[in-house]
Amino acid sequence: MTQSILFVCLGNICRSPSAEGVVRRMAAERGMSLELDSAGTGSWHLGEPPYAAMQAAARARGYDLSSLRARQVTRADFDRFDLIVAMDDDNFANLEAMRPREGGAELRLFTDYAAATGAREVPDPYFTRDFDGTLDLIEIAARGLLDQLSE
Repeated sequence: MTQSILFVCLGNICRSPSAEGVVRRMAAERGMSLELDSAGTGSWHLGEPPYAAMQAAARARGYDLSSLRARQVTRADFDRFDLIVAMDDDNFANLEAMRPREGGAELRLFTDYAAATGAREVPDPYFTRDFDGTLDLIEIAARGLLDQLSE
């Protein structure tokens, strides 16, 4: 069973920390113990907290992202985590290129767990400005992921 999950987006300031925060709370509510983290494929925001507007939208729904800090994905993450979840195709491709040839974490798109939505990617609210729409999709995918882990 998957016990450790890394969520990955581009800068690790909007989508992936939100996914970490949402899954963390939902897993706790279900009594599930998971190791969760988030990271970005890019290095622009290393050490920074999640984007203020993303934190505000998450806080309005009861998710506290304030303690999270951006970091970049490393090759070691493929050994540390059971599952690495990308927010979009570009980051999935970047992760696939980094992935060790032998073994390592399973790699999936977050929207794989939200098939009923028809979404292929979690849109980046840093550019779309639709923080609530992004959180809606993250919540759906989080429930789908946790449902699958519970089976």
